[in-house]
Amino acid sequence: MSVATPPASSQSPAPPSTPQDSHIVSQADRAVLGYLRSRGHTAAEKALLGELEVATPDEKGKAAETIDAEELVKTLAVFAHKPSRPGDNVLKDSSSVLQELTAMGNPSNIQTLISSIGSVGAEDILSLDPTDKQEGFRELEAWVDGSLDMYRPEFRPILFPIFCHFYLDLIQHGFKDAALRFFSTFSASLSPSHNATLHHISTLLLPAHVQNDELAQRFRNEKFSIRMSRSGFSLLVGWLTEGVGGEAPGSGDGFSGEKGKRGRAAVMRVVNNHLRFDVTSSNPSAFSPHAWEEITGLMSSLIPKASGSATATYTNPQAFNASKGDLKLGPAPVLEELHIEAERVLREQAMLERDPNGQYESYQFPRPTSMPGMLVPLESELLPHPPTFKTVDVEREVNAVRDARKRIRLEPSVLANLDVNSAQASAVRARALPSVCAYTLHDVAEGSPCCTFSQDTSLMAAGFAESYIRLWSLKGEKLQGMRSDFNSNAIKDVSSLHKIKEKKGSTTRKLIGHSGPVYSVAFDLIGGSASPPKYLLSASADATARLWSMDTMTNIVAYRGHENPVWDVKWSPMGVYFATASRDRTARLWSTDRISCLRIYAGHLSDVDCLQFHPNSLYLATGSSDWTARLWDIQRGSCVRVFLGHQGTVSTLALSPDGRYLASAGEDLAINLWDLGSGKRIKKMTGHAASIYSLAFSAESSLLVSGGADCTVRCWDVKGAGGSKGKARENGSMGLANGDTHTCGEDENPETIDLMVTFPTKRTPITNVHFTSRNLCMVGGYMSSEQR
Repeated sequence: MSVATPPASSQSPAPPSTPQDSHIVSQADRAVLGYLRSRGHTAAEKALLGELEVATPDEKGKAAETIDAEELVKTLAVFAHKPSRPGDNVLKDSSSVLQELTAMGNPSNIQTLISSIGSVGAEDILSLDPTDKQEGFRELEAWVDGSLDMYRPEFRPILFPIFCHFYLDLIQHGFKDAALRFFSTFSASLSPSHNATLHHISTLLLPAHVQNDELAQRFRNEKFSIRMSRSGFSLLVGWLTEGVGGEAPGSGDGFSGEKGKRGRAAVMRVVNNHLRFDVTSSNPSAFSPHAWEEITGLMSSLIPKASGSATATYTNPQAFNASKGDLKLGPAPVLEELHIEAERVLREQAMLERDPNGQYESYQFPRPTSMPGMLVPLESELLPHPPTFKTVDVEREVNAVRDARKRIRLEPSVLANLDVNSAQASAVRARALPSVCAYTLHDVAEGSPCCTFSQDTSLMAAGFAESYIRLWSLKGEKLQGMRSDFNSNAIKDVSSLHKIKEKKGSTTRKLIGHSGPVYSVAFDLIGGSASPPKYLLSASADATARLWSMDTMTNIVAYRGHENPVWDVKWSPMGVYFATASRDRTARLWSTDRISCLRIYAGHLSDVDCLQFHPNSLYLATGSSDWTARLWDIQRGSCVRVFLGHQGTVSTLALSPDGRYLASAGEDLAINLWDLGSGKRIKKMTGHAASIYSLAFSAESSLLVSGGADCTVRCWDVKGAGGSKGKARENGSMGLANGDTHTCGEDENPETIDLMVTFPTKRTPITNVHFTSRNLCMVGGYMSSEQR
């Protein structure tokens, strides 16, 4: 006879479930267990409870479809901050949570969080473990460093995006301390190439920072492109799935243990969700070590859209550059009347100087000739210019011929097989290396002043953080402006102009007019080396560019249009036109006779930091903080080339006089040499130990000079092969110096074999390098009061 079931009225209350039961039992299962217990079915209750206890972790995770109020408050807490305390959470004390939330007025970042809260599954729970990322990245870095030499250059680029995503994940989930520990542990190995970006993300300390930061959102929303060989990609997939493969013996044991498996899962989540691999069938040994990074980065928004389409995109810069067709990179045509007049003047001068050979020399020979395959622009394709020429134009062209005759020919190729210990070494070096004349500004109060030299080497100008410009006469002549009390009716000819000049003067002059720091200055090029400049342009933080007269020493025009500070300004080789680069992400074309801009070049994703005109004035090159350089058609305002390969801000550009090459450099300590015709990188030149500020080509386009924050001037062989090399060549002696030289910092960047010579200064960062028409190299820098 079975035991009678007790009546419901006599049933005692069910005992509360244990914490363990609450952890593993869902609401529905708990109701069933309560029913069985109330009916006395003890055996059935135990059997059901046993099945629930052996449920898989995935099934337990899937059962958690909601989060309780306490977990919601904890999650909200890491998203809450006050403007007065941007680096810390304000909801630390649970007793003040409701009060603080009420005072904050339900901010938008918490609204966004609440709307995104959904079911919490096993993968989400796993991603909340701050230790998995540190373990995963440690194993990944060990595998990359231990891989074969032929694969290591293509594996190393994957470390940077995974590092960034791990750090952002930790911040996003409120693990600030764990994120800072992760950053301090692993950032050192990535700093040489990504110092600026790493510094930027290290300032993101709260989820709200990540939500509102543009770079962080680009990492979140765009896929980071990485080029990899097919064999290398197979090794990476094998290591991620099996935890082994590709590493050298003893370099790593792959993922092991529970923590190792979580680390692998963390790496795989980033690889699957945020990386896009461009797998090539080429042999890894066919690529140079630097070629893998050329198509690496957040590229989807960096490459312009296809013409006439808002959605069609190019997957790599080569496809975009090829779609734009051939460029016309040959020299600009010269007015026939100007050609004839310049030849006549040359013949007359040759006869006066009793040089019988001079009158037969062609006027055109010093001009850069068009290389085979280079297209020459038509006169109708150039910017409009005056239909007639002036005396200054004739003088400029005539002087260009004289300079070409007396120019020092720099031939870096003669150093290729030179024995530095031979008796002829000194004479051979004189043929290959330029003479360098350096100018240092002493006791600079603050900031990094900009400077420039005039084409005839008679003037030097520098802009300062105190909002003024200072001129110096390099020939020791007095700089005199116009008197303010003259009568304009008394001016009838040139001689009367000289009479109203100031009686006194000095070799230096201060120009005041800007209301913010001056970031760039440029002398006009219309007179070339034949005469002193007539005008000076300046760019400032007050969002204006100003035109100054060198005759009156006063400001003539203020050009307004940019909405933010103007970082750079450059004259067109034709004169009359100039271009500006600004923090508002645009470059603009101006004419001196109009106060509004003629063209706006928009497309960069961040500040346009520098620009340079092509020698034929048909194109404009720009460099940006978005790590790219672009080439624009000046007339049409469209982008015709995009150059990707830098790992930091592009802060300086130089275009070769023959019109074929673009050199770009910046905060990643590398100089990239590009072929304008194809848009491809020719080589990467490294050796600088700090940011590079300025570049300049020699007149033959065979030698490149750079200056930077490491207090050195370096000369590079443009036509030589790239690649790493051994011992550094310092003090202008190509390794012959016996004494130690002092530079601003340790040279941690490996030097390439195309570095010909390094000229170190004592403590002078070089902000400008410049070649004269006769190949004398002039450089300028500064020494602050703290450096002395």
